[in-house]
Amino acid sequence: MKKLSVVLFLFLITTLSFAQNVITETFNSRELSGELNSERILKIYVPESYLVDSTRVYPLAIVLDAEHLFDIYVANSKLFALNDMAPEQIVVGVYQNQKDERRTDCEVDANSMLTESSSKFYRFIRNELIRHVEDNYRISPFKTVVGNTMTANFINYFLIESDPIFNAYININPSFAPDIADLLRGKIPSLNTNTYYYLNNGKYNGTKKHEFIESVYYLLKNFENENFKYKYDTFDTSTKISSIGQAISGAFAHIFEMYSPITKEEFDTNIAELSPSEAIEYLEKKYVEIQYQFGANIKIRQRDIFAIEPIILDKEDGIYLEEFGKMINRLYPESPIGDYYIGQYYETGNDLKKALKYYKNGYAKISSEDPNADGYYQNVERILAKQKSLKVGLEEEVIDENSETEEIIEEGGSGDRN
Repeated sequence: MKKLSVVLFLFLITTLSFAQNVITETFNSRELSGELNSERILKIYVPESYLVDSTRVYPLAIVLDAEHLFDIYVANSKLFALNDMAPEQIVVGVYQNQKDERRTDCEVDANSMLTESSSKFYRFIRNELIRHVEDNYRISPFKTVVGNTMTANFINYFLIESDPIFNAYININPSFAPDIADLLRGKIPSLNTNTYYYLNNGKYNGTKKHEFIESVYYLLKNFENENFKYKYDTFDTSTKISSIGQAISGAFAHIFEMYSPITKEEFDTNIAELSPSEAIEYLEKKYVEIQYQFGANIKIRQRDIFAIEPIILDKEDGIYLEEFGKMINRLYPESPIGDYYIGQYYETGNDLKKALKYYKNGYAKISSEDPNADGYYQNVERILAKQKSLKVGLEEEVIDENSETEEIIEEGGSGDRN
């Protein structure tokens, strides 16, 4: 009983914490006036960090079918951000099952085009909802839209418009319109900005639907547009309900792959064969792209710095160690790592005086309680030992030269006496 009470208490605390970051409001839409339901309930999740930094902007996610998808999307958003695999997002969920309006919101006609009522819902999202969020929250340019079955088909109409407003599309078990392939075929080749498209499928969808989703995947697979970045997942051992969580997680991994720290796969594919200067450039460009794409102004992670370390150390005789160290000092001036690399650069070149200077600078930044302190001081001791050895060697060389001179003088003197 005691254990159960503890579990319930922790669940309550988690739920309350989550609820404190979620705002529920009613939006009265002009675009939807005269429709089944012109008043829409919105749930808006705002990360805790929003109030901490007034200059920070956040990607926006519009989640349709909010009754079913909002909580699981927010949970993934928090989990991925906590593990530094995606930026924090502002998430807006749109309720669509208050008066069974979901069907009229997303219906298509015999030609696979939006009807009068679904066109109104489309304009509500594009012209009213997004503007409402942008007017009231700090939003970055990156926007994601999420749908399931019927609403998953609907989100594709934002992609095929002349000026797509979303950057990422998460299609969960979509109930595609018959002519969706032709609509996509006419749009995707002309995309000129990075567009992320996620699609999932499974045998639980039934044979006909499964095969149709798969045919759309084969269409996506044949597009040769580097700006169009798609991912297709199949969950044949899942159920339709369990696949929702799997799909959202898979979509996050795909859409925010660039944001994530360098993985082994990214290193092996994009970095391993680069020269030191190219590896440094790749790292810097990665973070410029993260800021440009997601509005996330984060400095280069230390783990990504360590990821390219082998290239800097092992290639071109370490001539880029100084540049590497200076970059780290700009990013992490409080860290001894930059000074260590610069010291290593000068030690490799036998400039022991400068090497000692940078090793001492690095050691001075470390607390005596730091378990790495002794390791850093060993660099100082090694240089001091080298200097001492070099000094002794020079002194012995001078002594040897003096001895040789004395011997020559003595031999010359003996000759004179003879």
